[in-house]
Parts: sequence; structure tokens; C-alpha cells
Amino acid sequence: MGSSIGDRISQMGAKATGGGGGAMKAVLAIGVVIGLIVLATSSATYISPGHVGIVIHRAGGGVDKTPLGPGIHARNPLLTQIVEYPTFMQTLVLTRGTAEGSVGNDEINVNSQEGQPLSVDVSMSFELDASRVPQLYQTFRTDIATIQHGYVKQTIRQALQEVIGGEQIADIIGPKKAEAVGRAQGLISQRLVPYGIVVKQFTLNELRAPETVMSAINTKNVMQQQALTAQNELQKNTFQAQGDSIKAAGRAKAILAEAQAQALANELLAKSISGSLVQYEMAKKWNGVMPQVSGAAMPMIQMPSMAKP
Repeated sequence: MGSSIGDRISQMGAKATGGGGGAMKAVLAIGVVIGLIVLATSSATYISPGHVGIVIHRAGGGVDKTPLGPGIHARNPLLTQIVEYPTFMQTLVLTRGTAEGSVGNDEINVNSQEGQPLSVDVSMSFELDASRVPQLYQTFRTDIATIQHGYVKQTIRQALQEVIGGEQIADIIGPKKAEAVGRAQGLISQRLVPYGIVVKQFTLNELRAPETVMSAINTKNVMQQQALTAQNELQKNTFQAQGDSIKAAGRAKAILAEAQAQALANELLAKSISGSLVQYEMAKKWNGVMPQVSGAAMPMIQMPSMAKP
């Protein structure tokens, strides 16, 4: 196409310079050439990677159900219009400030089960299902950024209100936060997927409650922690007392058993002692030396009689 246009320009230029109305013909020729170039370039559309093209028929106002993929596509510029839509991963950030990519004050305001107000910062990562992009455009007739900050934001707010509105504020801020995020993401996904918006991740970045509510929650948490500490200490002391009691009972049983054993031994020993045994034991310990005593009387030691063989 480039060489034919160049030939035409050369031919028209030659005719324009050779004719009587040279200047006028030259301008006319240049205008025709420019028109041909514009017509040639507008007859083709390039779709960028990560995007699809929506074909809109100007005459009837309808939208093709099948989108155009990435690449160059021929089209009739008079009868059709191509709108390019992104299908790559995107992240919608809704926060109070603009530091994290939010357009303005996009925080979401909801109420807890007690009616306490909560302002929430969230982010949602999503992709567009390419096959459903034409339906998405036909429904909203606008670009994806406007849909995000309109219908998608309202869907997120409604899901959060349904989840947070059924829970106490202390639970949402504390132990049930992860559960609330999961339930909200499920509701959001369910309501957006018919339009081809596929939710990949939903995050609850920050929750803000009134200062009086936060103070009351913090006080309650401190009291619960103190009560738990006291309960643990009481349980520890109880276990220790039970252990000491068991040890004392064991010692008492041991002493009783020892006393009973000693008493039995003494009883058996008493029964075994006789006069002959005493004399015998004394004789075994005598060294044969008579005791040295003063006085006229001589002590006599009675030896047990030994039977002669």
C-alpha cells in the first residue's frame, strides 16, 4: 500500500506542476493523498497485549458477542467502532487518602451489629474474563475505571455491610476479622462474576472505629487478660497444692509402712529372746578376764551347762 500511495503522489505532483492551475491542483492532490492515508490507517485497528477489542456497530448500536484479541484487525471506520478493554490483573484500592492509589476519599462506611459506625479501607485484585467483556460493556456502556468506582465499589460496600452488620464491633476488629474478609470476598465474587469480573484477592486493610469505642474495647481486653492471668495462677496453685498433698500422703504411707515393719520386727525379736540366749550372747562377748571390783564379795558368772558327749 505504501508504494502505490507514493506512486499516486508522484503522478499527482507531476500533473499538478504540468497543468495550467498548478497550485490549486497540487493542493487538491495533497488533500486526496492525506484522505487516502487517513482512510487506510483507520481501516485497521491494533489491540494491545492484555486487552480485547469490543466491536460496536454504529448503524444499529449493537455489540459483537465475540471480542477481538490482541493484534491488528481490519474494520470499516464508518460503520464500526472499537473500544479497547484491559483483561490483565488490576487492583482497586478504596481508602480514605490518596497515598495508596485511591482517587479520593473512597473509604467504605458500614455499621456493626450494635449500630456503631466503622470506616474501612479495602483493596481488591481482579481480572476481566475476555469472553464476557462485550456483555460488561453493553451493560454499563462506560470504561472499566468508571465501573470500578461505581458499581464495583457499591457491591463491596453492600457485602461488607451484610457481613459486619451481623457481628459485634469487638469481634470484627479482633478474632473474627479474617472470617469476615473471607465471607465478604465470597459475596463480592458471587455478584461480580456474571459480568466477567473475576475476584482474585480481597483485603481489608484498616478498620477505624470511634475513639470511645476503641477505648472501651482496649479496656475490656486488658481486663480479660488480667482475669486470664489470675485464672492461670489459681490453676497453677491448685495443681501445686494437689501435688504437695499427693507427696505428703506418699510420705505418710511410707512412714506408716516403716513403723509397721519395725513393730513387726520388734515383736519377732521379743519372741525370740530367752534367758539362755542372753547368757550365750554375754559369753560370746566375754574376754576371759574377771571384772575388777572392790569389796569382799566376788561376782559370779553363771555359765550355761554344757552337756558332755
